[in-house]
Amino acid sequence: MRIPKSLAEEVIAASRDFPLEGFVYGNGPVKPAMMLVGEAPGETEIHNGVPFSGRAGKELMAFLEGLGLSREEVYITSAVRSRPYRWGKRNNRDGTVTERKYNRPPTQKEITAHAPILDYELSHVQAPVIVTLGNIGLRRLAGTDYKVGDCHGRFIRSPVRRLQDGAFVWSDRDYLLFPTFHPAAIFYNRSLQEKIAEDQEKLRHFLKTGVSS
Repeated sequence: MRIPKSLAEEVIAASRDFPLEGFVYGNGPVKPAMMLVGEAPGETEIHNGVPFSGRAGKELMAFLEGLGLSREEVYITSAVRSRPYRWGKRNNRDGTVTERKYNRPPTQKEITAHAPILDYELSHVQAPVIVTLGNIGLRRLAGTDYKVGDCHGRFIRSPVRRLQDGAFVWSDRDYLLFPTFHPAAIFYNRSLQEKIAEDQEKLRHFLKTGVSS
C-alpha cells in the first residue's frame, strides 16, 4: 500500500519551513501481520527511500525475525516521513572541525504537519495490531499522557488521535496498540534488551493465538 503522491506533496509543502529533509513513503501490504509506527526517517532512509534501513533498521529486522516475520509481511511507517535534523560540529582526527547534520526528534508542529499521512494509512491499512516504537509514535496515537517506559508490552485497545481542522481529535473506532521501545534505544541503554525480548514474546503469542493479554 502506498499513499497518494498528491498527499505526500501536500505534506511536504506544509512542512517546508521546518528543518526537515527528504521524504520516505510507508511500506507494506494492505493486510499486514501488523503495522509498525516509528519516529522519523534518518540519514540512511532519506537516501535509499526504505523505512528502517539504517542501524536501527537492523535491530528491527532482528526483532521481526524473532517473531517469524519478514519486512514484506508488515507495514512500516512513522509519525513524520521526512528527516528532522539539526546542525552540529564534529571534531575530525586531523584536528579540523566540520559542520554536519544530526538526527533529532521531531517537534509537535512537525508531527502535526505530517499527521494526514498516518491518518490515511490508519484508514486504509487493515492491521490486527499497531506496534508503536518509542514515545513519538505512541504519543502521536494514544496521547501525551503515555510513556513507553510505563506501558511497554501492554495491549491497549483505544481510539487514536487524528487530525481534524488543525487539531487532534479521537477516532470513532478503537485500535489495538502495542507499545515497545524504539530499536535505536539499545544503542544508548543495553539493559533494555531484556525488556524488548519480553515484549517480543508477548507479541509472538498474540500473532500465534490472536489473544491480547
